Amino acid sequence: QVQVVESGGGLVQPGGSLRLSCAASGFTFSHYAMTWYRQAPGKERELVAVISSGGKSTYYADSTKGRFTISRDNAKNTGYLQMNSLKAEDTAVYYCNVRDTTGAVAYWGQGTQVTVSS
Repeated sequence: QVQVVESGGGLVQPGGSLRLSCAASGFTFSHYAMTWYRQAPGKERELVAVISSGGKSTYYADSTKGRFTISRDNAKNTGYLQMNSLKAEDTAVYYCNVRDTTGAVAYWGQGTQVTVSS
């Protein structure tokens, strides 16, 4: 049974930090690239960061570059998104997506809410 489960969201003050986790099971996680997306109320889903299947290549949206770090531990079948210097505009539901090298197979998690507010 394929599962992709995000965790680690919550309420944090501006300037604070959170680390999101994406736990995968039921497939060979190390064969899949991982992407974090987010969707704020009334807005379209946007890409936050991407990491290659082996973890050697990463990409960040301009809005998160320098503040967020994407990583993965294939031995633990888990990916991460470390978020520092959080801003109110980072408030959104954050989703983990995994996609195989062909792009034909992809799985989504259910999302985790991140709220940045004082």
